[in-house]
Amino acid sequence: MQLEYVGTLGVILGVIARFWPTWLAIALVMGSSFYFKKKLGLYGQLFDSGVGIAGVGICLFWLFTAIFASTISPFNPLEQIVVMKDALPGAIEPATHKVFLFGGDKLARDVFSRMVYGSQIVLIIAPAATAFALMVGITLGLPAGYYGGRIDSFLSFLANLVLAFPVILLFYLLVTPGIMDTPIPYGMAGLFFLFPIIFFCTLFWTRFKKRPDRLYLLLGITLILGGWVYVGLVFDADPLGIVHIDPNQLNIFVAVVFASSPGVFRIVRGLTMDIKTRDYVAAAQTRGESPWYIMLWEVLPNARGPLIVDACLRIGYTTILLGTLGYFGLGLAPESPDWGTAIKDASRLLRSFIHPALPPTIALMSFVLGLNLLADSLREQSMKD
Repeated sequence: MQLEYVGTLGVILGVIARFWPTWLAIALVMGSSFYFKKKLGLYGQLFDSGVGIAGVGICLFWLFTAIFASTISPFNPLEQIVVMKDALPGAIEPATHKVFLFGGDKLARDVFSRMVYGSQIVLIIAPAATAFALMVGITLGLPAGYYGGRIDSFLSFLANLVLAFPVILLFYLLVTPGIMDTPIPYGMAGLFFLFPIIFFCTLFWTRFKKRPDRLYLLLGITLILGGWVYVGLVFDADPLGIVHIDPNQLNIFVAVVFASSPGVFRIVRGLTMDIKTRDYVAAAQTRGESPWYIMLWEVLPNARGPLIVDACLRIGYTTILLGTLGYFGLGLAPESPDWGTAIKDASRLLRSFIHPALPPTIALMSFVLGLNLLADSLREQSMKD
């Protein structure tokens, strides 16, 4: 069947039009941020530089694209329309007269829709894995830097042991499909997912131990919500069926947390060793505050600047890592629309058809670029403070 096509201008206008929910959401958020930037603290200061505005804009673009993916995408990312196999950008699907804006891939799926839905996978796994890595690194790095001695030596040895292992080989061992048949991923997930619960319970205990009414309320909320999420993620036993993660995603998630935590640990340890010598820490010690109170309420808030910058960069590293794993076939399921898998599928026919490889590649590059710009702007603001 002979396909009809729209011109280059039609493709460009079609792409712009499909992203209308994203443009609207960005305009609302950016406009409000500019108006209230003096009241928004560090976030508001990002709008004082072009780098910060560009970083926020790019990150918001992909965030809202992931949120409104079902509205933006004209097709299901897994839907195969045989006649559209390897169709060039701008091809019109005969039955519905919808346009394959970026063409079709070798399995006759819409490249544009797969790129859009791929953002959901990246923006779920990368920030969440980074957040858990921060929880693990902070929870272990604070006592290592504050107490020193044997505690520091033992925890630093474990961190250096993981860091000394080649990263690619480490991920190959942790993400290879056969490992899901063993209890290793679930055991590691059970360990890592405990850290946020321990962190927040300790945080509330040290702050409100003299106010039992508020303390018990916060501890109850933390244990109920934390236990609910924990049971759903580790045992896939959420009675409501809301909290769920596929085995492949769990495997990647655990691998990222395991590999990223030592880096966070070393940053937190170094910052703690420096901050614990400050006068306000000595004042807290003089007041008789407990070590964990000092670590969580005196040291950690004053280390937030470098940690926020590191978190932005680490999300970018994780995004690249997900793309690398997908390219090597060690990521998610083969039919997944994540950007790494899409690049791998398109690269096999790169000499004949280049159009399926470009959208996910540019998407991956632009998202990481936005995070790097955001991190650069945050670093500049932290240095000013």
